Amino acid sequence: MQGTKSRRTQAERRAETRSALLKAARALIVEKGYAETGTPEIVKAADVTRGALYHHFTDKADLMRALVHHEAAAIAVEIDAKTDIRQSPLDAFMSGASAYFSAMSVPGRAKIMLLEGPAVLGVAEMTEIDKETGGATLLEGLQHSAKHGHLRGIQLEPLADLLSSAFDRAALAIAAGENRTAYEAATRKLLAGILAD
Repeated sequence: MQGTKSRRTQAERRAETRSALLKAARALIVEKGYAETGTPEIVKAADVTRGALYHHFTDKADLMRALVHHEAAAIAVEIDAKTDIRQSPLDAFMSGASAYFSAMSVPGRAKIMLLEGPAVLGVAEMTEIDKETGGATLLEGLQHSAKHGHLRGIQLEPLADLLSSAFDRAALAIAAGENRTAYEAATRKLLAGILAD
């Protein structure tokens, strides 16, 4: 008589292996940095074979790319959950900024997204990933503000780039232990000035 325990499907096993590899890579890259992390360490920490690693990822950089996509998606979810376009443009922006700072305060995330990711994948690829996730929400916030009569005569894409850089710098500082309240106050002042036209 067969046991009642259900057998995992091949798709479930693949998903578990991929998840284990991402989790192991994340922990090691946060601890040691990408350059100092070897694939043998990753497969050992994930308790899988090297063959499993190369079944899911073409190389270590591809694994890093998947990790960045995973982190970026988590950031976007948090921003979307906390942003309400029924708020005034300034309050909606601040809700989004605060959600971004919270998302980036997850241990290791600022290092992955703002230091290791750009070093491995390059600024152009990181920008594309950002546009698909958090950068898209920032541009949507600017478009929301423009619909409410703000930002006349300003191209929104360059402004989104500049604000993204400011938010990233603040996120790095907060992740390093700087006063989040002070950065949020400065962010509100910056946004209020931008929207005061």
